[in-house]
Amino acid sequence: MSTSSERQSPERQVVEVEGRRLSLSHLDRVLFAASGHTKAQILRYYAAVAPAMLPHARGRAASFVRAPEGTGGESWVAKTPPNGSPRWVPRVPVRHKDGVAEQVMIDSMAALIAMANLGAYEVHVPQWTAEAGPDGHDRLVLDLDPGPGADLVVCCRVAQRLRQLLADDGLTAHPVVSGAKGLHLYAPVEAASGRATGHYAKRLATAMTNEHPGLVVVSMTKAERRGKVLIDWSQNASAKTTAAPYTVRLLPDRPGVAAPVTWDEVAACADPGDLAFTPEEVLDRLDAHGDPLAALAGNDTRAPLP
Repeated sequence: MSTSSERQSPERQVVEVEGRRLSLSHLDRVLFAASGHTKAQILRYYAAVAPAMLPHARGRAASFVRAPEGTGGESWVAKTPPNGSPRWVPRVPVRHKDGVAEQVMIDSMAALIAMANLGAYEVHVPQWTAEAGPDGHDRLVLDLDPGPGADLVVCCRVAQRLRQLLADDGLTAHPVVSGAKGLHLYAPVEAASGRATGHYAKRLATAMTNEHPGLVVVSMTKAERRGKVLIDWSQNASAKTTAAPYTVRLLPDRPGVAAPVTWDEVAACADPGDLAFTPEEVLDRLDAHGDPLAALAGNDTRAPLP
């Protein structure tokens, strides 16, 4: 990301990203009051993490959590391109219950920076690519969400058992801390419909509930979730999305990150803080060890649903 000499100020810079000119604004704005992270720091993070993040988001119709003023201001979910989106950012028509709408695809570092510059800080994507369509899901996801009285440590224990169950069915699980409270498990699969992936994910979650009824639940009802981990299988529906790996999460006090982790780290987790990472720590991990989730975007561990 190179900087032009035109109209530079602490609050605004014109930069060139992959040959695209972007006017970055409000760079000194503090987005997270407790940590002090500014918009400029979040944009720098996305520029640095893009090579690892893009393989997991590319070609997918993105939606966003927007918070232009930071976590102290208004935030909302946006599926359509934010006002001011450059026309060169790729778009794809997506059918929703209320009709067809255009959505952005994050296919380049320039597109990622352009969206973040417009306050679209959280990136969420479905488990299918626009090219394959909603009937061509290429990965399965299980969202482990701890209820009151449970935490990420309990999610890690549940994830280890789910890894075994997936392996028994020929599927390879890849863990990603959600960046909020829980854990996502991904498994690359051969093309399947959302109905098929959702049916399999629900069956797996139900099996876990029957095996560990005091630990796991599949019901969204809050009263049933106390002290347990919800296995949210519904994010495999074609209309649903999941926080993209490496996206920033808009926590009230600091930026979380949906950070890929290793199974050794999952096994060793003894405190939720063990697997909570700042954007800067995620970049350090990438520099030291590369992307532990790289296999998810390839075909080496892809397998058919049982």
